[in-house]
Amino acid sequence: MVRAIRGAIQVDGNDRDAVLAGTTELMSEVMERNNLTTDDVISVIFTATPDLTAEFPALAARKLGFHDVPLLCASEIDVPGALPRVVRLMAHVATDRPRQEIQHVYLRGATALRVDIAQ
Repeated sequence: MVRAIRGAIQVDGNDRDAVLAGTTELMSEVMERNNLTTDDVISVIFTATPDLTAEFPALAARKLGFHDVPLLCASEIDVPGALPRVVRLMAHVATDRPRQEIQHVYLRGATALRVDIAQ
């Protein structure tokens, strides 16, 4: 069965190290909380708010071992008043877990984005 897992993290600033560290933290939490391996991951779409241009978030996933997983980066739409410096992801995974057992991950300031599902 294919499930989608959402996640987001607010990073410290628009520099390469902050984007990579934040994305690494987010990916690691998604994998751990959902008991996944890279073999379970079908694809991951990353978005970054328009103020994050220093590095592609997908590079952090590659450094974690996602070498043969399709990864895509895109820019989040620039909505006035939106939370700044946010990397988001949607991971498509193969799992037998029912939808209600999927753990979506929102970290740091990004917890404010989805208080209803942040765990």
